[in-house]
Formats: sequence, structure tokens, C-alpha cells
Amino acid sequence: MELHKTLTTMLLTGGLSYASSLAVYQDKTFYTYTPQNNFIGFSQGLKASCEGTTIPLSGMTHCPEESRLCQELTSLKNTEEKVAAVVANTKVLSQLVSLPQPTTFDANAWIESAKRIGEEQARLLTQRRVLNEERELKQRNFQKQAPTEQAVQMNKSCKEEVELSIPYGYVSFSTRYEANINDDKEVTVSQYLSITNRSGIDIEADTAMFYYRSARQNIYPTHFTPWIVSKYVPRPTRVRKPKSAMRKEMSINMAMMDEQRVELPVMAAAPTASYEDAREYKIKNLTLPSSGVALEVQVLTWKAALSCEVRAYPYVNRQAFHVCSFTPKYQIDANHWKVKSADEVINDNAAGEYRDERYALYTKVEEDIKIERKPIVKRERETGIFGGTERKKDGFVLTLTNKSDKEKTLTLVERIPTSTTEEIKVKLLSIKSELKVNYKILKDGQIEMKLTLAPHENKKIEVLFEMAYDKELKVSY
Repeated sequence: MELHKTLTTMLLTGGLSYASSLAVYQDKTFYTYTPQNNFIGFSQGLKASCEGTTIPLSGMTHCPEESRLCQELTSLKNTEEKVAAVVANTKVLSQLVSLPQPTTFDANAWIESAKRIGEEQARLLTQRRVLNEERELKQRNFQKQAPTEQAVQMNKSCKEEVELSIPYGYVSFSTRYEANINDDKEVTVSQYLSITNRSGIDIEADTAMFYYRSARQNIYPTHFTPWIVSKYVPRPTRVRKPKSAMRKEMSINMAMMDEQRVELPVMAAAPTASYEDAREYKIKNLTLPSSGVALEVQVLTWKAALSCEVRAYPYVNRQAFHVCSFTPKYQIDANHWKVKSADEVINDNAAGEYRDERYALYTKVEEDIKIERKPIVKRERETGIFGGTERKKDGFVLTLTNKSDKEKTLTLVERIPTSTTEEIKVKLLSIKSELKVNYKILKDGQIEMKLTLAPHENKKIEVLFEMAYDKELKVSY
């Protein structure tokens, strides 16, 4: 019999409970929950509905004592009262000092009174300064957690689920990545969500969804229209009408449009996947207090084969850098990374990008390689006119220094001018160095060199090219 009562109670209780949910978009947030009372929180710009019916909201003079933010606000108000009391005591003391003086003069009594008054004034001044600092600290702390000190409540009770529409920026999230590179052959990628709540509403959600898209999207019905070709007919000369006639014609046209207006079909809402896209995230049993402090939640961890090299582009940047590339198992949504090797932080602000069907991660600067790039001076250039064609030789010298005690291998990417017209022709003449340079010419004038620098080696590379064009033509590059 007792077991039957227990089961009945559990079934009834379960039937009355509702699941809470949170949906955070890039432009707003929706929070659905079953309220215990009419109090919502310390927020503004909210919209509330119960079973599809809008619930009016209003301010409250008192907030529930069990609310965490209410307790913090009460502590702030108590400190403000103490400040006001000290200010009032200071004013009273100043009024006492300014009272009419007695006709008789007792030096000892005056000295003692002045001493006590001075001590009390100093004590009140110190107390006021300390209390002001405490009040400002509590006020800043509360402002980080809630947009207003005004408590908000629903004017009508709702026994079902309430849906709150929370304005943009009160609940926000971002995603960040960590790459752990133990060697140059494999990378461990960890993805995290950083969630911040400063809506003034402490959120408890059985299911929370985070979307990298707006909740409100303007999509207009689009239908095929043929592209018409027709015989050209010159436009008639336009005769400007008087403004009175134009206004009359406009009113007539507007009336005709009202009669002929057709309601456009409403686009159906697209279905939402639960967690199939890397730009949609789901968290179960989320406790998200309105603290203004970011909550870090790990989303994914996966491994990928990795290839790393040192590269340099001297024509734009004299620094060499390490770049590692891999094929992502999931879509990368943010290009700011923290790169580690075991517990050592290599770069806390590394950049990444999708490139050539792979993802490139720029991990760190190669400090041990120094690069200089200088143009070949004019007197070393050979310029001549052959027939009607001018041939101009130009180039630059690269100087690379390995400052470390270890051998360094790098890929050097350089360029020579490339022409977009047949009137100007460019060709590479030579790439000279003491030892043969392993290079290849790619499209658009790109030169890719594979170099190995011995410890403390200094290598010079001379790049020469020639441009041919009509002697009457002026060129710039």
C-alpha cells in the first residue's frame, strides 16, 4: 500500500514538472522555465509569454530574500545607508561646532573639546572614505552581473512554462581552441565554449543550445524571372511635371497599389539540428548564474595528423615563422588559438586559417633566423635598348643568418614582377648563391626555395630578373 502511494506521488510530481531550456543566438536569447513565483530577476528589455500569451512586466519594491542577486543588492543598499548615516553625523557635528560660544572661557575644557571634536571628525572622514570604497566596489560588482538594480516581476501568475526573450548581449558565448603539439606529426585539438551571463537572471536549464546565427533572419521569397532581350527603343524625352500634378499622380498610384496588393507567402522556419553542425552546441543540465564571469565548457577533443615547417616571406615580412597544417575533423569556427606543447604554452594568441583544403596554424616566430632583403643598387642594373624594345634588369639580395647551434630548414617564398599584359614580359634570369639553391618557379611570379642553414651559417642569395617592353612605354612595379 505504501509503495502504491509512493509511486502515485512520483507520477503526479513528474507530470507537473517541465523541462527548462535555453537557446542563445547571436541577436537574442530565449529562456523557457517553470516559475516558482512571479519574480524574474534584475533585468530590462525583457518579453515574457505564457502559453503564447504575452505577460505584462513591472518593477518590484522588494525582491525575494532567497535570491542570490537580491542578497547582493541588499548588501549594497545597507552600505549606502551607512554612508548616508556618516554624512548625516558629519553635518550634525559641524552644526554643533558652529553653535554660539559660552561667555566664560575655560582653556582646559576648550582644549579637550577641540581634541575630541578633531578626533571624531577624523574618524568620520576615515569611515566615510572606507564606506564609499566599499559601496563603489559592491556597485561595480553588481553592475557586472545585472544591467539594472530594479527587480522585475510578472504581473500575472503562470502555472505553465514561461518563455523569456532576453535582449542581445545579456547572455553571450564564444568558442576558442587549444592545439597541443607534442611533436610535428600529430596535434590534439580541444574546443571550448566560453559562456557569460549578465542578464540579471540566474539560469538553470536542462538543455541549452548555442547557435552561431541570428534568431531573426530576413529571407524574402524569390522566384525565377526571365531575362528578356528585346529591340532597343529610345526613351522618350522626360517632361518634368509640376509638383502638384506629381503629388496627385502619386496618390492615385498608391490607391491602385492598395487594391492590387497581394500577400506574399510566409517562409516556413527551417528545422534545427540538435548537435550535428560545429556551429551549433548543446549542453545538458547547465547552471548559469548571472555573475558576469565566463563559464568555460569543453565541447570537443580530437586528434589529426600534422605537418609543420618554417616559412618566410621576405618581400613582406622579415620574420620567419612556424606553420603547421592539418585536416580538421570538425569545422573550425574561430581563428584564434592557444598553442601548447604538453604543459608549455607556445603561443597564447596564435592565428589560423583554412588554406588549400587544409587548416594552417601559425604557431610561433622563429627567433633564431635573421633575414635581410636589399634591392640591387642602380649601378649594378643593366639596362639597354634593342631595336624598339627596352630590356631592364633588376633584382634583390637576400641574406639569411642562422644564429643558433642547431641546423635549421625553412621554405623561403619570394617573388618577381608578373605582367598582366602582352606589352610587358618578365622572366627570371638567375638565382645565385655559393651553393646551389633548390627552388621552383610557380605561377604569378612566385619563387619557392627550400633551404637548410648550418649552425651559425650566413647565406646570401641573389635574385635577378629582366623586364622587356616598348621603349615608349612607362612601367611601374
